[in-house]
Amino acid sequence: MDIHNLTDVIANQGFPIALSILLIFRIDRFMQEIVIAQKEGYRQVLENTKEIHNTITTLNQQNREYYSLRFAEVQKELSGMKVR
Repeated sequence: MDIHNLTDVIANQGFPIALSILLIFRIDRFMQEIVIAQKEGYRQVLENTKEIHNTITTLNQQNREYYSLRFAEVQKELSGMKVR
């Protein structure tokens, strides 16, 4: 095998192999960035969901307190009324 045949083999087979390896590394890095972004998105969704849950819980508690007071006031009014 002379030098000309060796360079032809390297050019015909080595370049596609090197290009494939380069592309594999680039795709791997891109996939890692996607996974990181996805995890951050999940974290933000979870954080927002907790905040919404806390807000709803607070509103429910406030509603219970308001209606308990209102019910007590109505009971007092009704107990003071005379039945005809």
